[in-house]
Amino acid sequence: MKLILLGPPGAGKGTQAVRLVEKHGIPQLSTGDMLRAAVKAGTPVGVKAKAVMDAGKLVSDDIVVGIVADRIEEPDAHNGFILDGFPRTVAQAVALDKMLAEKGMRLDAVIEFLVDESILLSRIERRVADTIATGGTPRKDDNAEALKARLESYRKETAPLSDYYRKCGDLYTVDAMKSIEDVSAEIDALLDTVSV
Repeated sequence: MKLILLGPPGAGKGTQAVRLVEKHGIPQLSTGDMLRAAVKAGTPVGVKAKAVMDAGKLVSDDIVVGIVADRIEEPDAHNGFILDGFPRTVAQAVALDKMLAEKGMRLDAVIEFLVDESILLSRIERRVADTIATGGTPRKDDNAEALKARLESYRKETAPLSDYYRKCGDLYTVDAMKSIEDVSAEIDALLDTVSV
């Protein structure tokens, strides 16, 4: 099962990804984690990425796609994966589709989390309170100013992916304003209809 979870910050993608990892035994692949691992391991793509990052530049789509390509070859990803934080743009989605096609693969579903943006701030505030209550450290970007900037960036760069994946026939939507359990049930029902 090869999935992308799509939606603005605070939509609940991380919560549902953890549940899907446990239920289906597939890894959640974070591009940030994969990038750091590739650099640390000194893979050919990691060496390229390190040179770019050391120069203070953003890693190109080609490098990120190369890192994803290497990562999905690892044994734990043979039954599928959940992409987290990638693709962020239509150009990245096109590059990802091309790379998967070269490997004889395709995405099974892109699940878009539909939310009421006006409620996201209270959700972020609750996440901070819950994290502190359990002795954790809240994310640095869990505040009103950061959320506003992240939402603006999401709308400008990532939201167009909805149309792209709708045209590809891979887009499914869930009402992410429901309870965690109800969103989980909606995702399960949706995945049952997707032939994998």
